[in-house]
Amino acid sequence: MPDAVVIGAGPNGLVAANLLADAGWSVEVLEAQDEPGGAVRHDHGVHPDFASDLFSSFYPLAAASPVLAGLRLEREGLAWSHAPKVLAHPLLDGRCAVLSRDPDETAASLDTFAPGDGAAWKDLREVWETVRPDILDALFTPFPPLRAGARLALRLRTAGGLRLARTMVLPVRRLGEEEFRGEGGRLLLAGNALHADLAPESAGSGGFGWLMSMLAQTYGFPVPTGGSGALTGALVRRLARRGGTVRCGEQVTEVVVRAGRAVGVRTRSGEEVPARRAVLADVSAPALYGSLVAERHLPGRLLADLERFQWDFATFKVDWALGGPVPWACPEAARAGTVHLAEGVDGLTRFAAQIAMGRVPDQPFALFGQMTTTDPGRSPRGTESAWAYTHVPHHVRGDAGGEGLSGSWDIREQELMADRVEVQVERYAPGFRGLIRARRILAPPTMESMDANLRGGAINGGTTAMHQQLVFRPSPGTGRPETPVPGLYLASASAHPGGGVHGAPGANAARAALRGRRTGALSLLQSRPTHRDRTGRRP
Repeated sequence: MPDAVVIGAGPNGLVAANLLADAGWSVEVLEAQDEPGGAVRHDHGVHPDFASDLFSSFYPLAAASPVLAGLRLEREGLAWSHAPKVLAHPLLDGRCAVLSRDPDETAASLDTFAPGDGAAWKDLREVWETVRPDILDALFTPFPPLRAGARLALRLRTAGGLRLARTMVLPVRRLGEEEFRGEGGRLLLAGNALHADLAPESAGSGGFGWLMSMLAQTYGFPVPTGGSGALTGALVRRLARRGGTVRCGEQVTEVVVRAGRAVGVRTRSGEEVPARRAVLADVSAPALYGSLVAERHLPGRLLADLERFQWDFATFKVDWALGGPVPWACPEAARAGTVHLAEGVDGLTRFAAQIAMGRVPDQPFALFGQMTTTDPGRSPRGTESAWAYTHVPHHVRGDAGGEGLSGSWDIREQELMADRVEVQVERYAPGFRGLIRARRILAPPTMESMDANLRGGAINGGTTAMHQQLVFRPSPGTGRPETPVPGLYLASASAHPGGGVHGAPGANAARAALRGRRTGALSLLQSRPTHRDRTGRRP
């Protein structure tokens, strides 16, 4: 009997398993798919000569994560690759905002939009460098981050703390207008905010855009050399060397609870896998509380709150094998690993507004990844392994493009949407479509079928909006990995601090299991006598 069973071999589950194994626990990881990795996998499914990341690709949070750094995965063969430039945002008039790991190069790019904007960027970076250690410590530790928060408060007392707090809650459109006279800096901030599901007018999008931009400035957007699955492979090898096991093709259908405590899991085949000390779930909160744990073991308030759980945007992705480099009209984009494609901040607002109205965007904001530019071994010399993803509504009420897309995402709709993404790329890279040797489409249902945590193509484990972060993640009054069921811990991106490949939710869950204590907030939830069914009604 293992000390712990981990449900799911995504990065958070594997991080949790490694930390438990480091503490001397025996660990068994059960993964529903036929291979480990969750959203951190690559294959050669587009073209045999091209390595293509299935889901996630660029990992600034991994580069910044003390959790992953502490695992020393380079000893397991993990290496990182960087593109010459981190990020580019070209415009149709020929201008291009470029973010480089060299702050002087970033500043010089922004000065071409408006003199003085380079200095404004450096001012933002100076604030970041002042608070970076404590922000990262607070980000990657359980909520509330008491020690990191205390240090951060002391540092901010002498560094304009209220002003920074205001900056963090600003909409990114307003932050860009306050900090930059030209559009370049505004584009970098707003485009990075839309790596999550934060529209330019959303409260808190300024803080997220600033955080992602500063991570890019400091750490770049690195990729695992050879493919994203190299990160997964390193985690699996490390776990195996410490005696842990990963069993794939084993879908968990139930968390077994006896005498009020999680004591193991049951798989689809009917096998019961016991756990001596803990069960850790690298699954979404709705899946854990809405399916795996029987309703009678959960407080009614939590079940009612989970009815309000909000997913982040659905995602539509296209992978390509290209016969040559992307023919960008703006040469600066050719050396960037990530390219943002939208015509200004107004274009980003228009895109987000269409999704909010349930309409498939007619000119989708595309995040374009140039993988061979970033990691030359991904495809033969002179070619490019590339992808782009965009967002679409979960519940489609109309098609802004006038082609009748309904959200069924059948073959016809997949092809039409992939063509629409390619037309958007072609606007900024004339001749792009003529380079395509092969393409693969990953529509929202396809993503979910390949990783159940990507519900409808949602890639962040739930919205990044302020109302579902910190103490509100995954529901009000939680914010920690402990659950109302003793011995059961939430170890997925549905827990604080949320999405991004950094391992923090898994690490937090592992440390909580090792402590074996539950938070007062969840104890309070469990002690409430009111019970409701899954619709939130009293029986």
